[in-house]
Amino acid sequence: MTTLSLHCHPTTPCATIQGIQVHIEPLAGGHLRLHYRIEHAPDSLLIPTATAPAFADGLWEHTCLEAFVAEQGSAAYREFNFSPSRQWAAYAFHAYRERDTNYTPSISPNIRTQTSTTHLELTADIPAALLPAGTPLQLGLTAVIELADGSRSYWALAHPGTKPDFHQRDAFCVPWMKWEQ
Repeated sequence: MTTLSLHCHPTTPCATIQGIQVHIEPLAGGHLRLHYRIEHAPDSLLIPTATAPAFADGLWEHTCLEAFVAEQGSAAYREFNFSPSRQWAAYAFHAYRERDTNYTPSISPNIRTQTSTTHLELTADIPAALLPAGTPLQLGLTAVIELADGSRSYWALAHPGTKPDFHQRDAFCVPWMKWEQ
């Protein structure tokens, strides 16, 4: 398991978040587990209400934890959005922001959350069937954080641009090999 820290984009400072860590764990069969932990000031984070797990668009408009996954050397990539509500989304792109409108996820990720007044934890198990077929892969890990006052901050492993843009391939900076057992 690898643990990495996300960093706030300089144009969206957020003093109430003490840190966001992501644990990456390969699972047998090429599945991927991501465990996000957000440490925040008491009651500062706006957390969507839990619902039944389901596909939903527009999750990035509120607190949302994300992953971008691409096969190394390919312009194509997948985007995954995980809401603390347990709603999720998976999108395929041919290239930078060129969405494959014919892509329909075949199965859903498994999402679990745990919250307190000072932290939010979300674990997402992504089935291998949702990930790009090749290997090695590159990961971009990100978060949109909505605070109780309605403001948002944008977090990622790397911010290559002057504005937050999680789709930039320079931000897909974690190499990952599928474990195929």
